Amino acid sequence: MTIHYQCRHCGISVGKIEQKQIEAQKLGFHQLDQSERTEMIKYDETGDIHVDTICEDCQEALERNPHFHENQTFIQ
Repeated sequence: MTIHYQCRHCGISVGKIEQKQIEAQKLGFHQLDQSERTEMIKYDETGDIHVDTICEDCQEALERNPHFHENQTFIQ
């Protein structure tokens, strides 16, 4: 099983974790409510997990331009 992290705004790969088994609690998934889990975590047919996150560049852009939070994507 591989856990892939990608930026929800620009789509860049932020990183991945390759483990045969890993506890969701170690990943912090337990801190998400059900709607956040549904929105951020997807499973594919091979058993890999895809997690939407925010990369450093997009986070900086959001901090400089708070009105960007109104948009799902702001990278052109």
